[in-house]
Amino acid sequence: MGEDPYNQGDTYRAGQAPAPMGPRLHWKDLLRGIVLRPGPTFLQMRDYAMWAPALIVTFLYGLLAIFGFDGAREDAISATLSTAVPYVLTTAVAITISAFILGVVTHTLARQLGGDGAWQPTVGLSMLIMSITDAPRVIVAMFLGGGQPFVQLLGWATWIAAGALLTAMVSKSHDLPWPKALGAASIQLLALLAIIKLGTF
Repeated sequence: MGEDPYNQGDTYRAGQAPAPMGPRLHWKDLLRGIVLRPGPTFLQMRDYAMWAPALIVTFLYGLLAIFGFDGAREDAISATLSTAVPYVLTTAVAITISAFILGVVTHTLARQLGGDGAWQPTVGLSMLIMSITDAPRVIVAMFLGGGQPFVQLLGWATWIAAGALLTAMVSKSHDLPWPKALGAASIQLLALLAIIKLGTF
């Protein structure tokens, strides 16, 4: 006999996780979705790890991030190639590791506040959000300098965007109301403000 559709809820009550909200998104659709349709994207990817896009995008962002700081940019540009390359690579690795750690902190806080999401999607999405939202500031700062008023204003705008996206992601990934989701993301947001944004002021 076939499975009784009316008893499918018993499977979930027995401890088996419900089916994912949709298929795993291709990395292009994932990156596009974070910007254009974040809510549905976060909900669909809450059950999938995304280590390859998260690590690659964050590392590439880290390669450029050093040029968003006036002093570091001048040092890198004036240095010889043999000195500048390890400098830039080391910075990219440090930023990638920092983004991973901040994502773990966000996930841990979300679980302590009653969230039920998995750590791999939360960490991966938080790394992507951090990199994607700050990329416009870094790109503009490469040409204008990090201390320019427009770059500073852009930094505040992208930080607010990061806060909105992180809050939405934690809310969708952990089934939390937005105040708790914002609380879970607060340490990561403060770290981004102190390390990346305020470093240009």
